[in-house]
Amino acid sequence: MKNYRLHTPEGVRDLLPEECTKKIEIERRIESVFHRYGFYNVQTPMFEYYDVFKSGDIHQNSMYKFFDGEGDILALRPDMTPPIARVGSTALKDEIKPLRLCYMGNAFRYNESYKGKTREFTQAGVELLGINSDEADAEVIALAINSLVAAGLKEFQIDLGQVEFFKGIVQEAGLNEEEGENLRQLIDSKDFIGVEELIEQFDLETNLKQIFLDLPKLCGSIDIIEKTKKLTDNPRAKKALIKLEKVYNILCDYGVEKYISFDLGMVNRLNYYTGIIFRGYTHGIGFSILDGGRYDGLLKKFGKDCPAVGVGIMIDHLISAINRQKIEIPIWKVDTLLVYEEKGRRQALMTGDELRRQGMYIENSLINGSLEENKKYALSKNIGGILYFEDEQHVQLINLIDNETIKTTVDELLKNASGEE
Repeated sequence: MKNYRLHTPEGVRDLLPEECTKKIEIERRIESVFHRYGFYNVQTPMFEYYDVFKSGDIHQNSMYKFFDGEGDILALRPDMTPPIARVGSTALKDEIKPLRLCYMGNAFRYNESYKGKTREFTQAGVELLGINSDEADAEVIALAINSLVAAGLKEFQIDLGQVEFFKGIVQEAGLNEEEGENLRQLIDSKDFIGVEELIEQFDLETNLKQIFLDLPKLCGSIDIIEKTKKLTDNPRAKKALIKLEKVYNILCDYGVEKYISFDLGMVNRLNYYTGIIFRGYTHGIGFSILDGGRYDGLLKKFGKDCPAVGVGIMIDHLISAINRQKIEIPIWKVDTLLVYEEKGRRQALMTGDELRRQGMYIENSLINGSLEENKKYALSKNIGGILYFEDEQHVQLINLIDNETIKTTVDELLKNASGEE
């Protein structure tokens, strides 16, 4: 019989010290980029009323739901955006726009059919509320790119799409909602044969039929936009392509165009997104590392009609990619073990705290043993040096890497540490 006290549930896991430290460092770097772009942190509850997430686009079967004592249905948040939209539509509804909000937190989703995805995951993201413009779209994309660069990633690609382009050609074809949704699913999964079989069922003009057949393959550089313009005369579709061009030109001004590609067959979550959509990919992992887009209809569901664009970075996927690409992320580590004799304890503890204030990472030795035993302990923990207080004034600086020892005094130690002449 399985001992449940010794295991975690499927889809969640522990983070051990080194991995946890690396994750926190990556989160810190990304959050610093958010702040430098003027986005302010908000925190929302880990669980909310189920109705909050019904307003989003997450399937109910993927949510962890439960009842409270009053019988109301609650859910662990499966996505970070709907709670931010709720906050923007209620507590912050009267704030002067644009409103720049950012977050870092865990979400929960029952990913039964997606091998390799955890059911508890960390999202970091921004939501830019109150402005519907190409400038706003480009800013969020540029911020996302700079966040990945700050995290340590070097090779990645951001694919841009436009849901209005697909909606425009579906409208031109005269397809009903069910037919359009069936087609969308086939295109989103890059099912070329399925798309062709479905299109053959409709009496469409040759050029329009060809667009649908080519849509899963309409991806690449900015040239694909100009090429696609020639394939349709639909005003709605053409306007969507022009907006993509404008966003691209702004991204060129940001100097991040080398990361940009286009995928006009990106047609996921059409009921959620209302304009530009984008995904980030890198090698070594089969999932997107970020997802974002414009969702001008979401806040209205919470009572405030307000345009919005945002991006969410999947921290766990990002870390997996960084690990597989063998990218080194420098992290803090204890560099010194503080060892003392009883007669030097008071001075050792005071000096240790002073050196910590100056930026050193110092572990107090709790081993009541010889200096040699402390050396063995320090080496086992990859600690490079020992501060050994013989008494109130006399200190040994022991370099365990070079196996060198320098004898000094507390006064000289503090003077050198502070940089005094």
